[in-house]
Amino acid sequence: MPADTNPAGDIFGGWLMAQMDLAAGNAAARRARGRCATVAVEAMSFLSPVRVGDEVSLYAEILASGRTSLRIRVEAWRREREGEHTNRVTEAVFTFVALDATGRPRPLPAA
Repeated sequence: MPADTNPAGDIFGGWLMAQMDLAAGNAAARRARGRCATVAVEAMSFLSPVRVGDEVSLYAEILASGRTSLRIRVEAWRREREGEHTNRVTEAVFTFVALDATGRPRPLPAA
């Protein structure tokens, strides 16, 4: 939406990062079968702009899991509003920790 853009009409990187965090969080919560928290974002690379009206698709993949944590790679792709051309616009690796009811780290359940 226009409220999420800079003066050039590109979507703010922070908006896109928030969407990627939500995608990674969904993958983390499914694997952890419960509440998780973002603890780190590694090397976010912005490869090309997203314009208002572009379709954005996010893809999350669990790269590794430890005792309480998960590393999840997220890619964001865009499809131009007026065509079928798609390209990857950003990627990052997110680290999440599974949390118990008190907000403390808890072990991940068996896969």
